Amino acid sequence: MIDLPLMTYVATMSVTPGPNNLMLAASGVNFGFRRTLPHMLGISLGHGLQMWLVGIALAWMMIWLDSLRPLLVASGCSYLMWLAWRQAHASQPGSAGRGQPLGFVAAAMFQWVNPKAWMMVLNVAILFLAPSADWFDTLLLAVLCALVNLPCIALWAVVGDRLRNRLNEPTLLARFNYTMAALLAATATWILVDEALLAPV
Repeated sequence: MIDLPLMTYVATMSVTPGPNNLMLAASGVNFGFRRTLPHMLGISLGHGLQMWLVGIALAWMMIWLDSLRPLLVASGCSYLMWLAWRQAHASQPGSAGRGQPLGFVAAAMFQWVNPKAWMMVLNVAILFLAPSADWFDTLLLAVLCALVNLPCIALWAVVGDRLRNRLNEPTLLARFNYTMAALLAATATWILVDEALLAPV
């Protein structure tokens, strides 16, 4: 089960741009690496739990997901739009503003409406889980996915943290936050358009 193609796939999917990584980079800039740790851990452990549950109930999950797909896409994209609005109004680094980094539980729960996370866990389950796998095999796969995921997403938080000192001027920070907000909103829009094109007529 633990092989190079699996680890390469999980690492590639984890490190490439997506809602989680955009939010981590923005959180690193606005709150620093240490305050972003709960967000990172929530993503990785939420991803592992999602992987485990999907692996255990793959056949049932596929049917359930097909019927809930429009709701999941709408919920996920609505949340991304809200996060984009929140990002555009993020406070200045080091200030006592009202902004707070995303917490552990919220980050873990976000995986259940994150379209990229669903695509990732379903592909891993289909491609790398043997038909004879039991709950323990699935748990090992989930733990591996979480362990590979964490350092990959941490890169985004580290980059954000390193940019923090360079963006301490209010104008530069505002431009960064508006750019990250626009990227999140564009991601949500792209997902919605893609879903509309795939929908049966």
